[in-house]
Amino acid sequence: MRDDRDPGPAPAAPAAEPAHGVDRGDRLHEFRGAGVTVTWSRRRCIHVGECVFGLPMVFEPGRRPWVDATQASADALARVVARCPTGALHCTREDGGAAEAPPAANTVRVMPDGPLYLHGDLEVLDESGALRLADTRAALCRCGRSANKPLCDGAHRAARFLDAGAVLDETAVTSPGTVGAKLRARPEPGGPLQLEGPFTLTSADRRTALAGSRARLCRCGHSQNRPFCDGSHERVGFRSG
Repeated sequence: MRDDRDPGPAPAAPAAEPAHGVDRGDRLHEFRGAGVTVTWSRRRCIHVGECVFGLPMVFEPGRRPWVDATQASADALARVVARCPTGALHCTREDGGAAEAPPAANTVRVMPDGPLYLHGDLEVLDESGALRLADTRAALCRCGRSANKPLCDGAHRAARFLDAGAVLDETAVTSPGTVGAKLRARPEPGGPLQLEGPFTLTSADRRTALAGSRARLCRCGHSQNRPFCDGSHERVGFRSG
């Protein structure tokens, strides 16, 4: 599968306040179809390929523009766009169809040799604690090499990051109590990612599932207790900026 994605004309400038599903400061490319507009974020796309496999006549890397939203119905587009695990793709229904809603429960899945996939009622904060992204889908960096931390930008491939995605420490997800249904991902400066809110963390093979409302996850890529932090960021001098 080709990875070159030519979006066509330049995207519009980012809004001062990002909308739901838009990373702060991002520029989205828009592709209009019949009663639906598909948006794509280049910087959040890591070429997972769910869109290409789901609707190859719409999503065709190598074509200009690589997305042709006129080639499928609004329902089909919405269904496939919702499979994009990074949140790089979204669609706006203009035909009265229902907007994408967060699932009933928040989930975090550890991907083999790759990022964390979050799905739910999500808020990704920056290191100051300010809201950076509100979305239903996001991919967060585990290798420590992303240029768009805490979001994944696909750098794990070039870095040859290796981790099977096992979840072995069953004490690392705790439940000290939580209010509300949102899952917040808060990166510590030069340190781990704090998860706050109700979630279920699953291993890559889905054989292990831990439910709770707090966890500290490795961002530097060097923890011996991945996906959890073991303090290795201090030893290796991890810089999150």
